[in-house]
Amino acid sequence: MASVSSPSGHVTRGTTNTNRLRRVDRWIARHPALRRAADPLVVDLGYGASGVTALELEARLRPHRPGVEVVGLEIDPERVTAARTQLARVQAGLTPFAADARVRFDRGGFEVPLPSGRRAAVIRAFNVLRQYDEGDVAAAWALMASRLAPGGLLVEGTCDELGRTSAWVAIDPAGMPRTFTASLRLSAPSGAPEPWRPSLVAARLPKALIHHNVDGERVHALLTDLDREWERAAGMSPFGAVQRWRAAVAALSDAGWPVLERGRWRLGEITLPWEAVAPAS
Repeated sequence: MASVSSPSGHVTRGTTNTNRLRRVDRWIARHPALRRAADPLVVDLGYGASGVTALELEARLRPHRPGVEVVGLEIDPERVTAARTQLARVQAGLTPFAADARVRFDRGGFEVPLPSGRRAAVIRAFNVLRQYDEGDVAAAWALMASRLAPGGLLVEGTCDELGRTSAWVAIDPAGMPRTFTASLRLSAPSGAPEPWRPSLVAARLPKALIHHNVDGERVHALLTDLDREWERAAGMSPFGAVQRWRAAVAALSDAGWPVLERGRWRLGEITLPWEAVAPAS
């Protein structure tokens, strides 16, 4: 067991919902950092009041990477105890999760304690940095990234309570951000303003970006242009929201935005190099 006496970080609100992190999980599942890892060890950092997100992560990754192992880390020892109780029920075959799920729960924070000198192929830290100051982000990224294996990946981001709107940054082992992704449910969520626009994701931008959604900043320009192309693509609506989204993102690409991962546009995703949205100051 690799838990530590004084984990780095603060206890989060602990909000946890089943299926909340499905969007980022399916993105991680196809990433080379997982599929090519010599040791497919994945960390769910700050899983919250329930261990369900770690259990779901293992279930979603195992079809894509045999031997995957998930470690859930939390600062609050009571949350670790509760998650271990959940895991015992899983191992007893009393839940829908596989009884042989390779999951464990330990105490830890941004220092990502792991046993026997192991390093993570992937660290997923979702809805963790929201309560921090923007000035704390780079140091947290660097500390977490230092626990990655060569070629590993840190995914840090935020989503809404039901997982319909998500945004995340992919960070390399040197602590450098490489890509930004937004992922949205393309049909208007209940209670969303009408007309629904993709810039709804602004409320869920990662801490490194959320305060930069203002005139003169790249991320603001991206969301403004995305809204405009979404409106222009309204004529595609009879063919479905996915076709409208693909048309809007293709128009962004044609306009010069360096949009990546074309094959994933159908999922309501848009990914760009970090430099395309990085804060100007």
